[in-house]
Amino acid sequence: MTFAAPSPIPSRTEYVLEAIKHGILTGQLVPGQALVETELAARFGVSKTPVREALKTLAGTGLVLMSQYKGVTVRMVDAEMAHEVYDVRLLLEPEALRRAIGRRAGFEEAAEALARSEAAADAAERSLANRDFHRALYLPCGNPLLGRMLDEVRDQAALVSAVAWAARPSWEKEAAEHQEILRLARAGDGEGAAAALHAHIADFVRHAFPEATPEQAVSDETEGGHSA
Repeated sequence: MTFAAPSPIPSRTEYVLEAIKHGILTGQLVPGQALVETELAARFGVSKTPVREALKTLAGTGLVLMSQYKGVTVRMVDAEMAHEVYDVRLLLEPEALRRAIGRRAGFEEAAEALARSEAAADAAERSLANRDFHRALYLPCGNPLLGRMLDEVRDQAALVSAVAWAARPSWEKEAAEHQEILRLARAGDGEGAAAALHAHIADFVRHAFPEATPEQAVSDETEGGHSA
């Protein structure tokens, strides 16, 4: 039995999808804000169909929530959501980086994303560049499934960081940590880079959303010496 390849997302749907995603990740559309199909269709000059399809895709990535009673809203960010997303990153991202280093990745795209972050004119550009930086670290891991799993949470992670920065600006500290992670990665120090990345991720969510549940606190304790 053969299966047909999945059809690509229609161009209008993709356009609307990227526009809404950009609005969410740059703070133009804030957590809890209602996303009304008719309003978005008028804004983008399209029918409601591509808007509806785009919102379904964004619901699948966790950026928006669909409710029978409240309609579609930008996902709210709280400590529980932040710890869930960052727990996945802590489990997978350092290992992906370690494997990428083992495969002698050059990390040119990571360096380029880091340069864009440093030159960013505002927090929105910086957030998107940082998102690209982390992806460029794990994508050369050699395991497409691992890369896709991390891709599935990176939009939610970017939303968490955007909300956290709005409340507690800390990008200068994270920028310095990014430089050190990249330096270790390019030097071929897999263990050092993975440990630095783990500490970077754990420290960010701990300071931005300190209200961990008891289960999360236990999880942090069992991570050993990786925390900052």
